[in-house]
This record gives sequence, structure tokens and C-alpha cells, in this order.
Amino acid sequence: MASFLRRKRGLIFKAVIAVPILWFMVVTLLAYQQRGSIGGGGENVDVDRERRQPILEQPDPDSLKFQAADLLGRRIHNDRGRHQVPAPHGLFKTTTLDPNLPGEMGKAMIVNKDKLSPKDRKEFDDGWQRNAFNQYASDRISLHRSLPDVRDPECKDFKYRKNLPDTSVIVCFHNEAWTVLLRTVHSILDRSPPHLIKEIILVDDFSDMEHVMKPLEDYMAKLEKVRIVRAKRREGLIRARLLGASSATGEVLTYLDSHCECTQGWLEPLLDEIAKDKSNVVCPVIDVIEDENFKYDYSSARGTSIGGFDWNLQFNWHAIPEYERKRRKSDFEPIRSPTMAGGLFSISREYFEHIGSYDPGMDIWGGENLEMSFRVWMCGGTLEIIPCSHVGHIFRKRSPYKWKSGENVVKKNSVRLAEVWMDEYKQYYYERFNNDLGKFGDVSARKQLRERLKCKSFDWYVKNIFPDLFIPGEALASGEVRNKAMSMCLDSSVDSHSMNKPVKMWQCHNQGGNQYWMLSKNGEIRRDEGCMDYTGKDSVQMYTCHGMKGNQLWEILEDGHILHKNSNRCMELSQDGQKILMNPCGAADRQIWLWKRKTKKQ
Repeated sequence: MASFLRRKRGLIFKAVIAVPILWFMVVTLLAYQQRGSIGGGGENVDVDRERRQPILEQPDPDSLKFQAADLLGRRIHNDRGRHQVPAPHGLFKTTTLDPNLPGEMGKAMIVNKDKLSPKDRKEFDDGWQRNAFNQYASDRISLHRSLPDVRDPECKDFKYRKNLPDTSVIVCFHNEAWTVLLRTVHSILDRSPPHLIKEIILVDDFSDMEHVMKPLEDYMAKLEKVRIVRAKRREGLIRARLLGASSATGEVLTYLDSHCECTQGWLEPLLDEIAKDKSNVVCPVIDVIEDENFKYDYSSARGTSIGGFDWNLQFNWHAIPEYERKRRKSDFEPIRSPTMAGGLFSISREYFEHIGSYDPGMDIWGGENLEMSFRVWMCGGTLEIIPCSHVGHIFRKRSPYKWKSGENVVKKNSVRLAEVWMDEYKQYYYERFNNDLGKFGDVSARKQLRERLKCKSFDWYVKNIFPDLFIPGEALASGEVRNKAMSMCLDSSVDSHSMNKPVKMWQCHNQGGNQYWMLSKNGEIRRDEGCMDYTGKDSVQMYTCHGMKGNQLWEILEDGHILHKNSNRCMELSQDGQKILMNPCGAADRQIWLWKRKTKKQ
């Protein structure tokens, strides 16, 4: 036997070496085939894009949960209403992300649509049409994509209370794109301390697309703490949020939109402020996720803006005023804000119910954010933006949703809040549409709520919470501005799309709107945050009010001329009545302008 072994020892030695090598090659080949099979169904899949750097290990709940989530979610596409859901392959747990993969670290996913195949171009165009953002790009970004830690260094050193309240995160959606909705959910789970997330409640506002039916239920069944509540009819954002609140069990309600991404450390600073005082209503800094390429844009705490509003009762952003900067000891403390955008905030569930939740008489969306902002401040609470909390939000240029309602629900909602909360100041809003309030329903219950809570007056709110607000009652003149020579009025929108564009002329209609103007005591011809501006060249344009006079300084002369002080020229209607000219002041009727109201002599 010994001699046999000696004769064959060379062969045995080769076998000892060869078997492990052969085994390693087999395992490697199987793993390669396994990765190459992602997507299935004969689809052409960019394997390099889908690949991670995995570690083979025994299956555990986390690996099953996250691998199934990422593989299932990334490859579902809406193809004429049909969704192919591939089975998850392998038991890989992602531990390292390739920073060069699409969208990682918040980088842009650039798509050249002109180089897409006809099939992909159709997918690209259909995604934009359905969602008003680039769904094609989203579908090629991981559901667990990495983001930079956008917090200021000082925020990372903050210590928060050990016993923070838990929260129910409520996300309302209607036919939301698959990958965007799932990325919202995963960002909550991936970047929040587990013990602080009581539950995530997805409120389906009567969606009718297949991918948010059983596929969504099957997917969410694999995730802990997530449940779906479905409305039995189309309710709109306001009542959908009430539906979510009615089924919530957490100490704090956190509302997020269905196209968000939470960042590292977003939750603790919000809950800490509520733990300090239940009447604190807190909002994260809302960063921008670009709708075209999903780039994550952010700025430092010093660049944080606060919420305001105009007299058309539209929310807008403002720089932090000097008096608020002086009140705070550092740039990283909570910032008091007159209003909130309304999509993303946290509130004690007990306090939410105490102050009257939402006005159930409001429809769909619009105005509910201002109504809650006024109510919080006037009824003893505090509204804050937390600089150390960041959540990204896709800002769309249009709404993709359609409603059968023939009424102006935003106006109806705004009239309701004005009737209940704005006291004599409501007239400034009503002047915008000639006091034609329309039907706005019964507000007696909301007025009783205000009385029961012993809330302060709106005059107190304006003078103490938003003292920078321009008050129309202080204007020297207001209303339509009609030319004496013909029935034409100054007419222009003041939204962001109208800035740096000429002021137009239009037939006078006596309905306010784009023909409602005010001459401020600072000599500005303005509406809300837009002022008429003349540089001395070209035409009179709309420009953001800057309060520095200069090109925005005007004077109404006794005879009706409108004089631009810097250029010493007067506003004149062109002979065809279609545009504004700036000429030396003269006697022509085309230089005489009639204001609907003049309140004071200049």
C-alpha cells in the first residue's frame, strides 16, 4: 500500500490542487450567470448598470428584504399598463455601492433622448406625460441610491434626547410612479433609526394604475412597518391626509409627499423639537430633486428660506429676515417661519387633533398649508423650519393630475380660510376678484373652533409673526390702472414665468386679477412680490421687488402721469394700444392713467 501511494503521489498532489481550482471556477461561473439573469423575460438589461459589489453569505431577513426590494423595484416599468415583475435572484446583500452607477451620491442621471431607440424613446415620453418628471431616469436609478450627507458639520455634532417620540410617516399618493414611490419609502427606512419609525402609512387616493394595486401590496408585504390604506373614492390631498391620520398610532405624525428622498439624520431633529414642546410644528429644509435628471441639490443652513404668502393667498419663499437672525444664537437653531409649504412636516398627533387637524370642508388641495400656518401661530403654537433636517422633493413644473370638478377649488379653500382666520384683512384678498366669493360652504364649525381655542387676531399675526408683509391698506393707490385715451389697462402676471418680461396692455375687464396693482408708500407699482421695473432701455418689465427704489421708483403726478423718477420719463400707451412706451412727459391723453382708488396724497 505504501509503495502504491509513493508511485501515485504526484497524481494525488495534482488532484489536491486541481479540485479547489475547479470548484472555484464553477462557483464563479454560476454567480456570473446569476447576475446576468437579472431582468429575465428576454429583456435586454444593462448588467453593468444593475451590478453591485456583493458579498456571498447565508440568507438573513435583511438580505432577503433589501435584495428582493431592489431587484423587484428597479425593473418594474409601466408598459401600456402591463408590469413585468422578475423574480429576485441570489442572496446578495449590498454593502458597497459603485459611485459611478446612475444617480449615486445624488448625481444627475443624464438621458439624451435623441439617441434612444424608438422603444426607449416612447418609454421616455410616456413617463414625462404621466408624471411630469423623468420617470425613464428614475427607473434606472437604484431604489437605495446613496446621497451625500448634506448636513452642515455643526449639525452632525448635535446631541438629541434619548427618549424621542416615535412617528407615523404618512405618504399620500395617486398613481405615483413605481420607482419614485418605492425610493421614498426606502429612504425613510434606510435613513431613520428603526425604533423611531412606528409605521409608514401609504394612503392611496383612489389610484387606477395596475402597478399600485396588487404589485404594490406584494412588494410592501416584504417590508416591515409599511401598510397601505386605500380611499374608496377620489378624495384629494386634504382628506387623504385625514384618512391617514385616522389610522395612525404613532406619537407624532410626519407627512411626506410621495416623490421625496430623506437624507441622513433627517428625523431626529424634527422629533427633538416636538419632544421639547408638543405645540411645535416643524418642517425639514426642502431640498430640490431636479425633475429632469434627479440631481439632488442642496445648500447650507445659512441659505435656508422661510415661508410667506402674498395677498392672492399663494405661498412663497423669503430670505430669513434680520430680526430672526438676531433672535437665534446660531444658524443651526430652528427658524420661525410665518407659513409652511405644507407637503413635508411633523406634528404631535395629540396637538394635531387639539387644534382641529385639517378643515374637512376644503377640497382636493390648495390653501390648507396657509390655513394650518395661521391656525398654529394664532392659537398658541410655533411653526419652525429645522436647518439640520433635510428632505429632497421633486419639484414639477406642472401637475399631472386631472380632476372632474368644474369649480375653482383653490379659490373655494382660500375663501374658507379667509372667512375664518383673516378678520378685516380678508378684504385685501377679496379685492383680487371683485368680492365675487362664490360658494365656499359652511364655516361655522371652524369659527367655533377658533373661539374655543381662544386664538389671537390676524392683526396680531401680521404685526408679530410676519411684520415684513406688504399691507395693501398702506398703498397710496390700488386697483386697475386704466389709460385715459382708450379702455386699456396695465396687465401682467407676477409669477416666476413673467419676471424679466414686458408689462402688457389688455382690454380693461374690472375683475382684478392681472390688472390689480398697488402703489406702495415706497413708490413701487407692485402686486405681491412683483414690481414694475424700468432700466432706461427697452420696455417696462416685471421684476422681483427689491426695496432699493432705483429702477422701481415711480410717482403718480396730480394730473395722472406716472413718472419714473430715475429716467424722468412718463409711462405712455402706444398708438395701437398694445404696449407701454417710456417718453418725455407731455400733454397727450395716452400718458394719463386713472387708478381705481387713491387712498392718500403723495
